[in-house]
Amino acid sequence: MSMDITKYTHSCVRLEAPGGALVIDPGSFSGRDELEQALDGVRAVLVTHEHPDHLDVETVSTLLRERTDLHVWGPATVADLLHDQQERVTVIGAGESFEAGGLAISTPGGQHALIHPSVPVVANLGYVVDGSVLHPGDAFIVPAHPVDTLLLAVHAPWSKVGEVLDHLVAVRPGTVRAIHDGLLNERGRALVDGHVHRIADEYGASYAPLAVGESAAT
Repeated sequence: MSMDITKYTHSCVRLEAPGGALVIDPGSFSGRDELEQALDGVRAVLVTHEHPDHLDVETVSTLLRERTDLHVWGPATVADLLHDQQERVTVIGAGESFEAGGLAISTPGGQHALIHPSVPVVANLGYVVDGSVLHPGDAFIVPAHPVDTLLLAVHAPWSKVGEVLDHLVAVRPGTVRAIHDGLLNERGRALVDGHVHRIADEYGASYAPLAVGESAAT
Protein backbone atom coordinates (compact mmCIF):
# COMPACT_ATOMS: atom_id res chain seq x y z
CA MET A 1 0.00 0.00 0.00
CA SER A 2 1.24 3.49 -0.83
CA MET A 3 2.07 5.54 2.26
CA ASP A 4 3.39 9.07 2.72
CA ILE A 5 5.60 10.19 5.59
CA THR A 6 6.02 13.72 6.88
CA LYS A 7 9.02 14.32 9.12
CA TYR A 8 8.69 16.61 12.09
CA THR A 9 11.28 17.56 14.70
CA HIS A 10 13.29 14.71 16.23
CA SER A 11 11.21 11.49 16.32
CA CYS A 12 7.78 12.83 15.41
CA VAL A 13 6.38 11.58 12.10
CA ARG A 14 3.01 11.57 10.36
CA LEU A 15 2.07 8.57 8.21
CA GLU A 16 -0.77 8.77 5.69
CA ALA A 17 -2.23 6.09 3.44
CA PRO A 18 -5.48 5.86 1.46
CA GLY A 19 -7.01 4.06 4.45
CA GLY A 20 -6.08 6.54 7.16
CA ALA A 21 -3.43 8.52 9.01
CA LEU A 22 -1.64 8.71 12.35
CA VAL A 23 1.16 10.51 14.18
CA ILE A 24 3.94 8.82 16.14
CA ASP A 25 5.84 10.40 19.04
CA PRO A 26 4.64 14.03 19.30
CA GLY A 27 7.53 15.13 21.51
CA SER A 28 8.54 18.30 23.30
CA PHE A 29 11.24 19.25 20.78
CA SER A 30 8.50 20.15 18.28
CA GLY A 31 6.51 22.79 20.15
CA ARG A 32 2.75 23.24 20.14
CA ASP A 33 2.41 24.94 16.75
CA GLU A 34 4.29 22.16 14.97
CA LEU A 35 2.38 19.43 16.80
CA GLU A 36 -0.96 21.03 15.93
CA GLN A 37 0.16 21.03 12.30
CA ALA A 38 1.24 17.38 12.50
CA LEU A 39 -2.08 16.36 14.07
CA ASP A 40 -4.31 18.39 11.78
CA GLY A 41 -6.94 15.98 10.45
CA VAL A 42 -5.40 13.04 12.36
CA ARG A 43 -7.30 11.20 15.09
CA ALA A 44 -4.70 8.61 16.18
CA VAL A 45 -1.47 9.15 18.11
CA LEU A 46 1.01 6.38 18.89
CA VAL A 47 3.61 6.96 21.61
CA THR A 48 6.63 4.66 21.89
CA HIS A 49 7.55 5.59 25.46
CA GLU A 50 7.30 8.16 28.22
CA HIS A 51 10.36 10.37 27.64
CA PRO A 52 9.50 14.02 26.88
CA ASP A 53 11.30 14.11 23.53
CA HIS A 54 8.71 11.52 22.44
CA LEU A 55 5.67 12.79 24.34
CA ASP A 56 4.91 16.45 25.04
CA VAL A 57 2.52 15.79 27.93
CA GLU A 58 1.25 19.36 28.26
CA THR A 59 0.52 19.84 24.55
CA VAL A 60 -1.00 16.40 24.01
CA SER A 61 -3.17 16.74 27.14
CA THR A 62 -4.40 20.12 25.91
CA LEU A 63 -5.18 18.77 22.45
CA LEU A 64 -7.05 15.81 23.95
CA ARG A 65 -9.22 18.24 25.90
CA GLU A 66 -9.83 20.38 22.83
CA ARG A 67 -10.39 17.56 20.34
CA THR A 68 -12.83 14.82 21.28
CA ASP A 69 -11.90 12.83 18.16
CA LEU A 70 -8.26 12.35 19.23
CA HIS A 71 -7.06 9.10 20.80
CA VAL A 72 -3.67 7.89 22.06
CA TRP A 73 -2.10 4.43 22.16
CA GLY A 74 1.01 3.64 24.24
CA PRO A 75 2.54 1.86 27.22
CA ALA A 76 0.93 2.11 30.66
CA THR A 77 3.36 4.86 31.69
CA VAL A 78 1.99 7.06 28.90
CA ALA A 79 -1.54 6.67 30.28
CA ASP A 80 -0.20 7.60 33.72
CA LEU A 81 1.36 10.80 32.37
CA LEU A 82 -1.87 11.72 30.55
CA HIS A 83 -3.83 10.98 33.74
CA ASP A 84 -6.43 13.71 33.31
CA GLN A 85 -7.33 12.25 29.89
CA GLN A 86 -6.67 8.60 30.74
CA GLU A 87 -9.96 7.42 29.25
CA ARG A 88 -8.65 8.60 25.86
CA VAL A 89 -5.54 6.41 26.08
CA THR A 90 -5.44 2.73 25.12
CA VAL A 91 -2.69 0.87 26.99
CA ILE A 92 -0.79 -1.62 24.85
CA GLY A 93 2.24 -3.85 25.25
CA ALA A 94 4.76 -5.69 23.12
CA GLY A 95 3.52 -8.30 20.69
CA GLU A 96 0.06 -6.81 20.10
CA SER A 97 -1.83 -6.05 16.90
CA PHE A 98 -4.61 -3.48 16.50
CA GLU A 99 -5.93 -0.73 14.25
CA ALA A 100 -5.30 2.98 14.79
CA GLY A 101 -6.37 5.77 12.50
CA GLY A 102 -7.49 3.25 9.89
CA LEU A 103 -4.04 1.62 9.72
CA ALA A 104 -2.91 -1.80 10.93
CA ILE A 105 -0.37 -1.69 13.76
CA SER A 106 1.86 -4.28 15.41
CA THR A 107 4.17 -3.70 18.38
CA PRO A 108 7.60 -5.34 18.45
CA GLY A 109 9.99 -4.46 21.22
CA GLY A 110 9.37 -3.90 24.89
CA GLN A 111 12.28 -2.06 26.48
CA HIS A 112 14.16 1.20 26.00
CA ALA A 113 17.81 0.79 25.04
CA LEU A 114 20.24 1.03 27.95
CA ILE A 115 21.65 4.51 28.54
CA HIS A 116 23.67 3.64 31.67
CA PRO A 117 23.19 1.17 34.54
CA SER A 118 22.31 4.12 36.78
CA VAL A 119 19.44 5.19 34.48
CA PRO A 120 16.23 3.14 34.87
CA VAL A 121 15.12 1.24 31.78
CA VAL A 122 11.54 2.08 30.77
CA ALA A 123 9.00 0.40 28.50
CA ASN A 124 9.45 1.15 24.80
CA LEU A 125 7.28 -0.10 21.96
CA GLY A 126 8.20 -0.19 18.32
CA TYR A 127 5.39 0.31 15.82
CA VAL A 128 5.11 -1.45 12.47
CA VAL A 129 2.49 0.40 10.43
CA ASP A 130 0.57 -1.53 7.77
CA GLY A 131 3.34 -4.12 7.76
CA SER A 132 5.68 -1.78 5.91
CA VAL A 133 7.10 1.01 8.14
CA LEU A 134 8.99 0.51 11.42
CA HIS A 135 9.29 3.26 14.03
CA PRO A 136 11.48 1.69 16.74
CA GLY A 137 11.28 4.42 19.36
CA ASP A 138 14.40 4.29 21.53
CA ALA A 139 15.63 0.77 20.83
CA PHE A 140 17.33 -1.25 18.11
CA ILE A 141 14.23 -3.31 17.34
CA VAL A 142 14.38 -5.88 14.56
CA PRO A 143 10.84 -6.97 13.59
CA ALA A 144 10.00 -10.61 12.95
CA HIS A 145 8.95 -9.83 9.38
CA PRO A 146 10.71 -7.61 6.79
CA VAL A 147 9.63 -3.98 6.44
CA ASP A 148 9.95 -1.70 3.44
CA THR A 149 10.94 1.40 5.42
CA LEU A 150 13.01 1.81 8.59
CA LEU A 151 12.77 5.06 10.51
CA LEU A 152 16.33 4.94 11.80
CA ALA A 153 17.24 6.60 15.09
CA VAL A 154 20.49 8.16 13.89
CA HIS A 155 21.68 9.76 17.15
CA ALA A 156 20.90 9.26 20.83
CA PRO A 157 22.38 9.21 24.35
CA TRP A 158 21.87 5.42 24.23
CA SER A 159 23.70 4.70 20.97
CA LYS A 160 26.91 4.99 19.01
CA VAL A 161 27.26 5.20 15.25
CA GLY A 162 28.32 1.57 14.90
CA GLU A 163 25.15 0.39 16.65
CA VAL A 164 23.01 2.59 14.40
CA LEU A 165 24.63 1.06 11.34
CA ASP A 166 24.20 -2.45 12.73
CA HIS A 167 20.50 -1.73 13.19
CA LEU A 168 20.16 -0.82 9.53
CA VAL A 169 22.00 -3.99 8.51
CA ALA A 170 19.85 -6.18 10.78
CA VAL A 171 16.52 -4.77 9.55
CA ARG A 172 17.53 -4.74 5.84
CA PRO A 173 14.83 -2.28 4.69
CA GLY A 174 14.41 -1.00 1.15
CA THR A 175 14.32 2.62 2.33
CA VAL A 176 15.81 4.35 5.35
CA ARG A 177 14.52 7.64 6.75
CA ALA A 178 16.32 9.41 9.59
CA ILE A 179 14.62 10.18 12.90
CA HIS A 180 15.84 10.94 16.43
CA ASP A 181 18.15 13.66 15.12
CA GLY A 182 17.12 16.62 17.28
CA LEU A 183 20.42 16.83 19.18
CA LEU A 184 22.67 16.88 16.10
CA ASN A 185 24.31 20.02 14.80
CA GLU A 186 25.29 20.41 11.13
CA ARG A 187 28.72 18.81 11.59
CA GLY A 188 27.32 15.83 13.47
CA ARG A 189 24.55 15.35 10.95
CA ALA A 190 26.98 15.36 8.04
CA LEU A 191 29.14 12.74 9.76
CA VAL A 192 26.21 10.45 10.57
CA ASP A 193 24.63 10.86 7.15
CA GLY A 194 27.88 9.90 5.49
CA HIS A 195 28.14 6.66 7.44
CA VAL A 196 24.47 5.75 6.92
CA HIS A 197 24.65 6.48 3.18
CA ARG A 198 27.68 4.21 2.84
CA ILE A 199 26.16 1.25 4.69
CA ALA A 200 22.74 1.71 3.07
CA ASP A 201 24.35 1.59 -0.37
CA GLU A 202 26.35 -1.49 0.58
CA TYR A 203 23.23 -3.35 1.68
CA GLY A 204 20.95 -2.26 -1.14
CA ALA A 205 18.90 0.30 0.76
CA SER A 206 18.02 3.86 -0.24
CA TYR A 207 18.87 6.47 2.41
CA ALA A 208 16.67 9.50 1.94
CA PRO A 209 16.63 11.77 5.01
CA LEU A 210 13.87 14.37 5.20
CA ALA A 211 14.01 17.93 6.50
CA VAL A 212 11.54 19.01 9.16
CA GLY A 213 8.17 19.50 7.48
CA GLU A 214 9.18 17.61 4.34
CA SER A 215 6.99 14.80 2.99
CA ALA A 216 7.72 11.86 0.69
CA ALA A 217 6.47 8.41 -0.15
CA THR A 218 7.83 5.86 2.30
